[in-house]
Amino acid sequence: MMEQVLLAIVLSPLAAAVIAGLFGRVIGRAGAHWITILGVGASFLLSAWVLAGLLGGRLEPYDGAVYTWGISDGVRMEVGFLIDRLSALMMTVVTFVSLMVHVYTVGYMREDPGYQRFFSYISLFTFAMLMLVMANNFLQLFFGWEAVGVVSYLLIGFWFKRPTAIHANLKAFVVNRVGDFGFLLGIAAILSLAGSLDYAEVFASAPSWSRQTVEVLAGRPWDAATLVCVLLFVGAMGKSAQVPLHVWLPDSMEGPTPISALIHAATMVTAGVFMVARMSPLFELSTTALSVVLVIGATTAFFMGLLGLVQNDIKRVVAYSTLSQLGYMMVALGASAYAAGIFHLGTHAFFKALLFLAAGSVIIAMHHEQDIRKMGGLRRYMPVTYWTALIGSLALIGFPGFSGFFSKDAIIEAVHASAIPGARYAYLCVLLGVFVTALYTFRMFFMVFHGKERMDEHTRSHLKESPWVVTLPLVLLAIPSVVAGWMTEQALLFDGYFGSSIHVSESHDVLSTVGEHGTAPSAFLVHGLSGYPFFIAMAGLATAWLLYLRRPDMLPQATARLRGIIRLLANKYYFDDLNEKVIAPGARGLGKGLWKLGDEILIDGLVVNGSARMVGWLAGVVRQVQTGYLYHYAFAMIIGLALMLGWLLMKG
Repeated sequence: MMEQVLLAIVLSPLAAAVIAGLFGRVIGRAGAHWITILGVGASFLLSAWVLAGLLGGRLEPYDGAVYTWGISDGVRMEVGFLIDRLSALMMTVVTFVSLMVHVYTVGYMREDPGYQRFFSYISLFTFAMLMLVMANNFLQLFFGWEAVGVVSYLLIGFWFKRPTAIHANLKAFVVNRVGDFGFLLGIAAILSLAGSLDYAEVFASAPSWSRQTVEVLAGRPWDAATLVCVLLFVGAMGKSAQVPLHVWLPDSMEGPTPISALIHAATMVTAGVFMVARMSPLFELSTTALSVVLVIGATTAFFMGLLGLVQNDIKRVVAYSTLSQLGYMMVALGASAYAAGIFHLGTHAFFKALLFLAAGSVIIAMHHEQDIRKMGGLRRYMPVTYWTALIGSLALIGFPGFSGFFSKDAIIEAVHASAIPGARYAYLCVLLGVFVTALYTFRMFFMVFHGKERMDEHTRSHLKESPWVVTLPLVLLAIPSVVAGWMTEQALLFDGYFGSSIHVSESHDVLSTVGEHGTAPSAFLVHGLSGYPFFIAMAGLATAWLLYLRRPDMLPQATARLRGIIRLLANKYYFDDLNEKVIAPGARGLGKGLWKLGDEILIDGLVVNGSARMVGWLAGVVRQVQTGYLYHYAFAMIIGLALMLGWLLMKG
């Protein structure tokens, strides 16, 4: 029965996507949204049933193959499912957020000519993410990994008549190919070392092969575990947009707003975080790999958050917030606080989806204007959007009692307790990131909903709250944004919820140190109110209030003094310039050079055309011998006979 339920979970969105995509004109717009909403809704209900069954003891963890694709040299390539508390939690979060996005899309995309196609894509995206999180082997993991990448390419470039959308989806595709190359090398290394693609077999054999060394460069041996984990993390850097492979995510805002919520809240960008947590038995064997994860995550958390301070597009502010929060999740994984990382993944999925959808509600009301400098005072026109956006903003900055408070504070405390190399740097980054997060979040909130109304008169006269099909998902997402932390903090962090799903070495168990202050939500709250993060967040909020509400006249003077820094931030640390003016032309030049050397000179010049010219020359030489005169042939026979006799006499 379990296998049938799991197949229904993954195949329901796939079947709905196929029907909406191939028969969209037949079933119409209403048919497309109903079939996909029902498909994803069924997946959510079944995922919740599986999670409840595992928690209640009615179901046992499941690890089995559905069918075998092939067998090569004893290696089995299978489609299979690993359903434990980690994957069940991910399945439930993914399908719930996806369901909310599907419902929201009915209102947001109602006038778009690609309505049916859009629903087909987002349902297909849900299928791909489910295949990834439910996999029990690296082959299926890679299938889901690439599938979410392909569908994200289609979704980011959904409005394909816009040159900016095409540039954005190509950018996402190319940058993720860089990360996926490392990911594929990591899987190949695992297959070479462990001789299997099955998670259970790889994890069981890891202590033996991890002690081997591999020479990447001559004379420079690497521990096998370090090599494998760093290569896998390169893949995670692409999918989860970590520095320097982060550049695609802000540009992906060119896609419709529901996609921003789906890709950047609970699906594609969290795939890397989930993968590292799933691979904890491998990462725990390499302190070096953990240190790499920790430092890269901390750098992303702070420096990408700073970029949110200078963005004026409402969606891009939230996008840079996503980059920063993904950095926090990676910091938790690098500190071996995997449970805290997954906890923040879950809470972030709710409040970040809420913020993206609230931004979309504002965009609808503003007739698709996205510049926050042309907004202001929307509180009186959009009360539901206002209050839900406030809840999402408070959760994002980690305001005490909201879901983000419990997960973010747990990460900060875990990093503070960690002895992994780079932990001190990471702790400084995540603390400073708290101030930055509060500042850019409430800069956006105050500029959109408070202060002077800066829109034109025509827009003001048509301002109103979004329809219920848009606001209902906001309300439903606002609820877990408030209560999810209270309900799950103790179980996820301290009561061993994940069990054997996540492996942590005894020397790396920082969450037990965090729990010394108390494991109950109330105790965690009391401790948090006296900690640095709370006061730093309040300082960021107060700064935003002062500069954007109370004394906006101070802003020009402040920006004048920070011209150099603002220019650096406005140019995104010049990563795009580096990629577009140095790396991309260099790669194209290298490609052209290799093409000229390999294709034109070696293959065409020597192998194909060269062999043809050689045959032609040889034929020309031989043709001179064929004169047609009998005495020429007789003379050649005599000369040949004389040479043979001479050779025989010399040999004798």
